[in-house]
Amino acid sequence: MPNEEPTRAPVDRPGGTPIYTVMVREQRLVETFVSLTDTLVRDFDALEMLTMLCDRSVELLGVADAGILLIDGGSRAGDDPVRLSVAAASSERSRLLETMAATVAVGPCIDCLRTGEPVVSEDLAVERRWPDFCAKAREVGFRAVHAVPLRLREDTLGVLTLLDTEPGVLAGPEARLGQALADAATIGLLHHRALRRAEAVVGHLEGALASRVVIEQAKGVLAARTGGSPDDAFVLLRRHARRSGEHLTDLARRVVEGGVDAGTVLDDDDGG
Repeated sequence: MPNEEPTRAPVDRPGGTPIYTVMVREQRLVETFVSLTDTLVRDFDALEMLTMLCDRSVELLGVADAGILLIDGGSRAGDDPVRLSVAAASSERSRLLETMAATVAVGPCIDCLRTGEPVVSEDLAVERRWPDFCAKAREVGFRAVHAVPLRLREDTLGVLTLLDTEPGVLAGPEARLGQALADAATIGLLHHRALRRAEAVVGHLEGALASRVVIEQAKGVLAARTGGSPDDAFVLLRRHARRSGEHLTDLARRVVEGGVDAGTVLDDDDGG
């Protein structure tokens, strides 16, 4: 099974880490990166993916908790204040802290969004930049924070906030891994957004084609009734739609289905 640990006995490595533990962690890393970027699965859920990012950040980086703030639609990272919503959290206390930061628009996550760069505080007990945030963080048991942007080039979508109950900062490799996880999630979100936009465009095109078909059918019905050309029939159809305040496609569909008498449309042929 993919998530089972290797059955080999642990072999000590320099530093005391058993080799199978390293192997399992690497396997979890691969699974995590694949899950963060695989938006083509039928049941892909962006919020579920972000919740997984929080949980795996705690597991792989050794922090106590994690939370994610996303920029609300219509808002941008440079806005002051930027509009945010809590997308995911690994615990209720991290959710409460993220909600507070989003509400008051103050804290390391807010600075991270505005600069597009990681923001770190090694010890919130002596931090002076965000007194309200620090007081609330300490109240729920946090002492250190590492905010990582969900950003790809010019697109900043939100921030991953890593929280710990002891003072300190993520070491170089762990900090880079935290940013890599955030980058992978950003790619997944942007890809998902692009797919949804593409699907919307396809839907609009299909709708336009369907409308075109029914309009052509209505033109045929009217042309057959008058003995005139399809172009003349279209003029009559459009004129009646404007005068009645009805959408052209809806009127055409009613003509084709017999919901409106073709003679009613032809009565508008008064040269106006």
